[in-house]
Amino acid sequence: MSKIKDNKPLNYQGFLKNISVIIRGGGDVASGVAYNLYKAKIKVVILEIDNPLAVRRKVSFAQAKIDKKTTIEGVTAVFSDNFKKAEKILSDNNIPVITDTLSAAINFFKPNVVIDATIAKKNLGLTKKIAPLVIALGPGFEAGKNADIVIETNRGESLGQIVRKGFASANTGIPANIMGYAKERVLRSPKSGIIKNILDIGDYVKKDDIICYVDNAEVKAPFNGVIRGLIMNNRQVFAGLKIGDVDPRSDKQACYTISDKAHIIGKASLKAIFEKHKI
Repeated sequence: MSKIKDNKPLNYQGFLKNISVIIRGGGDVASGVAYNLYKAKIKVVILEIDNPLAVRRKVSFAQAKIDKKTTIEGVTAVFSDNFKKAEKILSDNNIPVITDTLSAAINFFKPNVVIDATIAKKNLGLTKKIAPLVIALGPGFEAGKNADIVIETNRGESLGQIVRKGFASANTGIPANIMGYAKERVLRSPKSGIIKNILDIGDYVKKDDIICYVDNAEVKAPFNGVIRGLIMNNRQVFAGLKIGDVDPRSDKQACYTISDKAHIIGKASLKAIFEKHKI
């Protein structure tokens, strides 16, 4: 595990206040990146899809697409249905969340930096040519080829490493071990269908409590703990999709705070931007 404990954003305000960044993706890791950049006075715009499938909804700016506005640790994101409104949101010192193409957003905002934070584990058309600095998070990208920089997202001593040539670690498919639980922490859809949530994020559960249904199939708590993440009710999901996360520590506050992992990746992104634009 990384030794970094301090989740306070790095203090680069004096250098980066005129920098603008487009982040593709508004999930929990992307939101941790957005939070750290915002705190450094960087103008941040988030691109999302029409129907976000964020699991850790309480710490995902993607939720602004659904709720029109969401606040995470004092930072507010607001959904905008056009670029002009997004400019007003930026001027109000908030983060706009928009659903448009990356190319259209780049043409309008002309960002200094583009960050692919979808954690899709594959390249969805990213190239180095789209912005002065292109950063990709996690596997599926090659630094120096389709991105300028790749940032390691795999937990361990290399988490947050800035890769300038080559690849991040391959996807292991295994979440972090907490109190002896790793794969068991993740709730996956047993089939394709519509999710019907019985419980919600922040609820305490005991082993075998029913958390939700996918159509008529039960999804039960794998052990005692707290629901840290759960996909929004009534979403169409497919078999095997990650739909939830149970934390055995029963720490309810962790459901509503940015993870240490997301902060570390956010700080690494901020450091990479600073090193590109420092004066």
